[in-house]
Amino acid sequence: MAEKVRNIVVEEMVRTPVEMQKVELVERKGIGHPDSIADGIAEAVSRALSREYIKRYGIILHHNTDQVEVVGGRAYPRFGGGEVIKPIYILLSGRAVEMVDREFFPVHEVAIKAAKDYLRKAVRHLDIEHHVVIDSRIGQGSVDLVGVFNKARENPIPLANDTSFGVGYAPLSETEKIVLETEKLLNSDEFKKKWPAVGEDIKVMGLRKGDEIDLTIAAAIVDSEVDNPDDYMAVKEAIEEAAREVVESHTQRPTKIYVNTADDPENDIYYITVTGTSAEAGDDGSVGRGNRVNGLITPNRHMSMEAAAGKNPVSHVGKIYNLLSMLIANDIAEQVEGVEEVYVRILSQIGKPIDEPLVASVQIIPKKGYSLDVIERPAYEIADAWLADINKVQKMILEDRLNVF
Repeated sequence: MAEKVRNIVVEEMVRTPVEMQKVELVERKGIGHPDSIADGIAEAVSRALSREYIKRYGIILHHNTDQVEVVGGRAYPRFGGGEVIKPIYILLSGRAVEMVDREFFPVHEVAIKAAKDYLRKAVRHLDIEHHVVIDSRIGQGSVDLVGVFNKARENPIPLANDTSFGVGYAPLSETEKIVLETEKLLNSDEFKKKWPAVGEDIKVMGLRKGDEIDLTIAAAIVDSEVDNPDDYMAVKEAIEEAAREVVESHTQRPTKIYVNTADDPENDIYYITVTGTSAEAGDDGSVGRGNRVNGLITPNRHMSMEAAAGKNPVSHVGKIYNLLSMLIANDIAEQVEGVEEVYVRILSQIGKPIDEPLVASVQIIPKKGYSLDVIERPAYEIADAWLADINKVQKMILEDRLNVF
């Protein structure tokens, strides 16, 4: 059987590398941000459904659970511990197969359990039974297993369920690394053990202007873990010190760090919460409004507007191609000598095998002294190898080796 010849185009990109641009903006919404909560639940539900489908039927059946809405509640935080007086409302929506050969599959039960399990891990001070109402309105679908298996035998490589594109790039800039690693450190188990007052709703915004970096951090502080303003200020100092360690490990550029800049102690205004997330106080969240699959929001870079979280990992290119583009870009940046920056864009065509995109565009900015002639072939081979083994992406998702936000 002849090898497939794929539509991979490798070309030189003519543009100023991000590190050389005068202004760079980078944002990360932490795991407790309402938008990230929506993403996290959507993805947890998809993975739970996928695993249960495999357990019962040996195959992942069709579903998309990328429609999750987080509607903010109401709380009265105060030093020493306040209360949530109106729970956060979470709506699970989308589609999933519920009838299989006239047998009922418990979509809503699996989905709600997955949502609760995720929330318990993601937002430690959230009381799942009292602070949250979860409502599953996932639409029903039915399937004939014989037909599904016959289709899978005919098409071992899934067919794209949409005409869509994914985007990835590498390597991360210094500012991007700082923003990403700062949130990860502040939301790490190690940091939480030392500073349990730091909630999970942490947003990090990075601005690099020339060679100077401003890092602005908004971190929800849990009121039951701080008894007074002095305790609160000590937590803020700890956050700044931790961020400073991240900064110094990634750059020598002068950096200013700001934490909870809306605080106004003279008027008794502090960023304290009961649960550690602003969703308790009217802040809403939706799937797709937050981080891209590399964990960042980067207006200086090419991005896809696709919401990857919750889409099925079999044929939904809005998920698979964004992850694949990132993986290809990372490997090219790491393995091919002379690459300053690489951008990957992969476009599907509905109904066509996902390993045969309409185009896989690889754009490279070579380092000074290198030409595309020595970079093009190895870059092409990396992209081709990933496309040939595209089902590996699904496996990595189900093994929790890839995140999508």
